[in-house]
Amino acid sequence: MSADGVDSTLVTRTCIGCRSRDAVTALVRLVAVPGETTTVVTPDPRRSMPGRGAHLHPDPRCLELARRRKAFGRALRLEGPLDLTLLDAVADRTTHQ
Repeated sequence: MSADGVDSTLVTRTCIGCRSRDAVTALVRLVAVPGETTTVVTPDPRRSMPGRGAHLHPDPRCLELARRRKAFGRALRLEGPLDLTLLDAVADRTTHQ
């Protein structure tokens, strides 16, 4: 149980890649962090960063589906170029574990 009394295993969100619903604990929350020239889509493992969040399974296939569908801009309600390099590092780590 979290500090606000909500059991996080019961909270569900939709993965922006595969579009399936799952427990929030099984998904990685992503937020947009404005940069100088682009907006950086950043993982938020503690689910505490401010701003609108999107959720993604930590699976390279879901990342690829989200990229192909251009889901990041829609889910985060952003326009313009997005830097997804931090997400590549997260996907690389999950494939090597």
